[in-house]
Amino acid sequence: MVTFSHADQGTGEAAWAVSGLDAAPELPLDPAELAGMRFVVLAAHPDDETLGAGGLMASLAALGAEVEVLLCTAGEGSHPDSPTTSPEQLAHTRLAEFSAALAALGLADRWAFLGLPDRGLGEHAETIAKAVREAARRLPGDPDRLALVAPYRADGHGDHDALGAAAAEVARQDGHALLEYPIWFWHWAAPQVPEWRSWLRFHLDEPARAAKRRAMAEHATQVQPLSPLPGDETLLSGQFLAHFSRPFEVFAWTPAPTASAQPHSSDDAELVFDGVHGGSTDPWNYTGSWYERRKRALTLAALPEESYESGLEVGCSIGTLTAGLAARCRKMLAVDASGTAVHRARQHLAGCPGVRVEHCVVPGAWPGGTFDLVVVSEVGYYLSAGELGQLWDRIEASLNPGGTLLLCHWRHPVAGWELDGDTVHAMARQRLGWRTAGLYQERDFVLELMVAPGHKASA
Repeated sequence: MVTFSHADQGTGEAAWAVSGLDAAPELPLDPAELAGMRFVVLAAHPDDETLGAGGLMASLAALGAEVEVLLCTAGEGSHPDSPTTSPEQLAHTRLAEFSAALAALGLADRWAFLGLPDRGLGEHAETIAKAVREAARRLPGDPDRLALVAPYRADGHGDHDALGAAAAEVARQDGHALLEYPIWFWHWAAPQVPEWRSWLRFHLDEPARAAKRRAMAEHATQVQPLSPLPGDETLLSGQFLAHFSRPFEVFAWTPAPTASAQPHSSDDAELVFDGVHGGSTDPWNYTGSWYERRKRALTLAALPEESYESGLEVGCSIGTLTAGLAARCRKMLAVDASGTAVHRARQHLAGCPGVRVEHCVVPGAWPGGTFDLVVVSEVGYYLSAGELGQLWDRIEASLNPGGTLLLCHWRHPVAGWELDGDTVHAMARQRLGWRTAGLYQERDFVLELMVAPGHKASA
């Protein structure tokens, strides 16, 4: 465990402000999705909830989402050397502060106190798990759309770490989404550490920020001295609190398995997408949707080379992106698992020179030859994790040195399938270990460019 003191100077917010944290990708949940979910928020001590997730909680309250907050301890150990206030008195005061803070966030009377000992949560994992499951049962709504919000399990504070680990285990066992909020991490860590690079940002509008400020002010025992005497000093300094005045909050996000998701294979995808393409000539509204047209334009604009000798598109569907890629490649091969899609793509691309469209169920089958460009767009999550690993191996063996791999995927859960877009990209980075030449992320999709090792052959 990390060793630190709240009295340490720590890392100032100025260092985090220039770290790129404010450019972290957004949490891939829009207001309508958040409003339809249920949330159990866990706090080890009064004020943890406000520091780490107060803006999120205020936003959820404003959206009408179902929220219940579980407070594990009264935080009676915050001033162990106080000459004026006993732990019992401090517990009473801090519980009142917690109640007032939740009211400021719009969550009055939507909390329960577990009465566990401060600095002792590591011994109460079973009690915490039971309380979380009981709270989940109390919340109305879809039982498959529940998220746990808990301290980051490597925050460096014993109670935070224990509570975060307990919440993560419940989320894993019961299939819930998990949002982990760092608190002391911002104090003891530095921007050079890698952990935060995969975290996501949740934007706070001005009403949420104002609610968070009001809630934080309610925790007077933590932001003001108990008295002028030694032992009653202010616990949370202004420098520390600056980490929580950002116009966003940051979370480590683990999405839930999609509802009724089962391990699938490429053979399943072939059957599914034959049916999808058989029911519509443009099943995803590629030609009419602004979202699809904009994403396609961004994909083509992101390609680092003006032209390529040979390109491969995996999962071409009806060939709308293929047409744009063909204009950049002297030879272009597009493949799809759906025979119906292949037929439609051949019709759509009939006038494009140098283009072939083939039926190919990857990764079990794979086209021959090598390529300077491979594009995998909106495909990866339709494979099992094992097949996805095989796909990266296939690409590694067929992409020429210095060649470009372009990945683009939807970041929201994909109903009925076990993987999501962020996971697909993370698995590619881990398996290939290639340099990322470009990365663009927004709430709905992630677009990433990787470069194969070696030098590209001269023309």
